[in-house]
Amino acid sequence: MARTKTNASLLVSQEIKQGRRLTYRVTACGAGAAVLAILQAWFAASMLAIILHHGTSSLPLAAVLFAIAALARAGLMRAEAHMAFNLGIAARRRLRNHSLNALLAIGPAGVRGTHSADLAGIVVDRVEAFDGLHARWIPAVSMAVIGPALGIIAGFIADPLAGVILAIAALLVPVGMAFAGIGAGIASQRQFTAMSRLQTRFIDRIRGISTIILAGRSNDEAASLAQAADELRVRTMRVIRVAFVSSTMLDLAAAGALIAIAIRFAAPLRNHLAATPLALFCLLLVPIIFAPLRGFAAVYQDRMTAQAAAERLADLPAAERLADLPTARAGREALRAPQADIRTVSASGLGIAFEQVCFRWSDGGPLVLDHLSFRVPAGEMLLLLGPSGVGKSSIIDLLLGFARPTSGRVTINGADIASIVPASLARMTSWIGQHPMIFAGSVADNIRFARPEAPDAEWQEAARLARVTDFAGSLPVGFDTMLGEGGYGLSGGQVQRIAIARAFLKDSPLLLLDEPTAHLDPATEREVLDSLRRLAVGRTVILATHSAIAHEFARESGVKKLDLGALKHERLRTAV
Repeated sequence: MARTKTNASLLVSQEIKQGRRLTYRVTACGAGAAVLAILQAWFAASMLAIILHHGTSSLPLAAVLFAIAALARAGLMRAEAHMAFNLGIAARRRLRNHSLNALLAIGPAGVRGTHSADLAGIVVDRVEAFDGLHARWIPAVSMAVIGPALGIIAGFIADPLAGVILAIAALLVPVGMAFAGIGAGIASQRQFTAMSRLQTRFIDRIRGISTIILAGRSNDEAASLAQAADELRVRTMRVIRVAFVSSTMLDLAAAGALIAIAIRFAAPLRNHLAATPLALFCLLLVPIIFAPLRGFAAVYQDRMTAQAAAERLADLPAAERLADLPTARAGREALRAPQADIRTVSASGLGIAFEQVCFRWSDGGPLVLDHLSFRVPAGEMLLLLGPSGVGKSSIIDLLLGFARPTSGRVTINGADIASIVPASLARMTSWIGQHPMIFAGSVADNIRFARPEAPDAEWQEAARLARVTDFAGSLPVGFDTMLGEGGYGLSGGQVQRIAIARAFLKDSPLLLLDEPTAHLDPATEREVLDSLRRLAVGRTVILATHSAIAHEFARESGVKKLDLGALKHERLRTAV
């Protein structure tokens, strides 16, 4: 936890440092507006002096200058707000791109165990929290120093004692806000935690709504969601209360400054009305000095919110570390690399080899694969056998590029997989798992996802080969039938056939199958395996399964087998 907070503080510090380099124009506009506000106060005091001395000749000039200063100030404030808004947009775009790139670089293997709502919260909510930091807080910090300093200098020039009063009042504000800021940071962190809990719980309950209804737990789950929502409400109100404390400190300091200046000029004004313009000028400096401080107080919470949001963003690898991750060489980095550093391999026939591969999921964790070696010649199939936990899915992840060996090499046609361009590896590989992703859209859209530019004749042929046509005709509008998210409306076997149709359409030379028939009934499993047999012709195939029917399928097809469970048992027996 302490390390996470340190990383979060470092991330926020880096964002502030980068933001300050980009806000000089915003700060310049704000400083110009503060100078014009002081000039407005001076012109207002001048107009009062002219009226008290019963002069009228110079009054129109002072009024015109006052109006010009007001218009110019309004223009600068508008430009300041516009530029600050654009800075917030640019910062969110940069952070969101980095977050998405980092998650893609980590790969599916790296985000296992993390709820999808939490991942969405990182890319959406926590990135959005940095908008206030860049668009408001960073410019406000500069103006909270420059604006009051300009006002205090003007006060000293007009009346040294009034300048001292203004300086003391202005210095009291940061002290009060510092005390409020400690509570604001804690409150913001708890608010984000409550929001993440509510998001996760809500998505889980929506996904499992059928189970909830069948179990008769609808009322209990509704009450649980209401409790989570109430917790978020309470946390949010605490954040607002802390913000009110900060605002109260500011109002008290401003009121104290006004009272002190009024007392300062009370005695002179009893005998000499000529001091009235000076008193008015000094009084008008109070809102000018406190306006930037008020703006800073209004956005002070943004800094605390960004700090709380950074605790999850800081867990993502930094930009300079993305190149070290298994899937991070895609995109612009690959395009910018020298031609000699980029490798592709022939896709006409792929041979796979594991050479003394050791693999563990975390440093210090147990070895999942221990000096594993095997070869699969081009166009042949290998059946990976063994109970759960022996490394079947780990082998698939290594071949997909989602993970890297702890030691040893994985090669495709003799080329180390780590040296192959990720885009090239993706093109030559088709993968079908236990739960293929079906997107909200039509059946045809889901098949075309493998190759969107494919002509109608090609995806329709892929559908025929995968036997999607066997059930598509019974759907309400055939291939144009809209499916719910996750394939709602289709059986498990129908979902797998759509995944097989994608693989037919993609026509990749390497086919990786990770328990593709799990959770299917025997009859459906035989049908799916029959489609996979047709798909496997002419391709290099690795099939990970512990299905008895799949073993039958391998025996009938003369497929080679690698029993990872037996290998592990033999190594343990040898070690003993």
